[in-house]
Amino acid sequence: MFTPTGRAIEIVAGGSRAVVGTVAAVLRSLAVDGVELTEPIGDGEPPRFANGTVLSPWPNRVGDGLWSLDGRPQQLVITEPDRHNAIHGLLRYADYEIRERSDDAVVLGALIAPQPGWPALVETWVEYRALPDGLRVRHGARNRSGMSIPYAVGAHPFLRLGDAPVEQLRLTVHADTRFETDERLLPVAERPVAGTPFDLRAGVRVGDVGGLLDTAFGGVRHAADGEVARLEDPAAGRRLSLHQDADWRYLQVFSPLAFPGADGRARPAIAIEPMSAPPDALRSGEGLVRLAPGERWEGGWALRLGHD
Repeated sequence: MFTPTGRAIEIVAGGSRAVVGTVAAVLRSLAVDGVELTEPIGDGEPPRFANGTVLSPWPNRVGDGLWSLDGRPQQLVITEPDRHNAIHGLLRYADYEIRERSDDAVVLGALIAPQPGWPALVETWVEYRALPDGLRVRHGARNRSGMSIPYAVGAHPFLRLGDAPVEQLRLTVHADTRFETDERLLPVAERPVAGTPFDLRAGVRVGDVGGLLDTAFGGVRHAADGEVARLEDPAAGRRLSLHQDADWRYLQVFSPLAFPGADGRARPAIAIEPMSAPPDALRSGEGLVRLAPGERWEGGWALRLGHD
């Protein structure tokens, strides 16, 4: 069946069920014991607002699409024309191949070919593995070219806790800094969050920050289990936590007020996006890994449902 998100693959583990699409290696849905944990994408729908997509070989934006590789200017295609940026990498519309598949896991792979602004051949893959309480995601890349190349990756899941209105959920982000941005959403400085509306370390009602956040956070602190952020539904005693590898020190929070829901009506939503590097990393160099010819890298994140 042809759909905007490609072939659909279902993976299950206990009461956990996820559906992945091959286009953009998109996470179409995730539920545990019938509780929806992500904003689902239907068969005939595209992933609006990049919902659930993999962002590779960079997350977020590259200002003017212009960066430098060992002193050689590289001009990427401008994919956010209203702000004149290149956004969310080069695989947002790629149809990944299915490399491995089992009842509880799938591995998808895609090549990043040399193209304007990106001179290297990079093999990439992503593994989705269903867990009894959620989902674990592992990203990988191998440099198949003869030159050294920078690399970063991210993902763009919109989260929820069942039918609870998103604006009533409580959001906590374990981050000490945030990236101040200009009108093009490009970082101009990294600032402490203390004493500002961006201090989410003690938790805040999503409705109190809805529309405020399209914000990258740094200084991310990992709990002992790797948790870096969480959503809570106090009324139902549920919490959804985002965990990241220790070297994933960034995340983005996006809280639009007019996310197009499955019923066609716009409503508040919340994306908590794991990132291995911050916005504009191809220009700043911050958070990037540098892959020598033939070198391989892996890293990842997880979503887990808990109960009070």
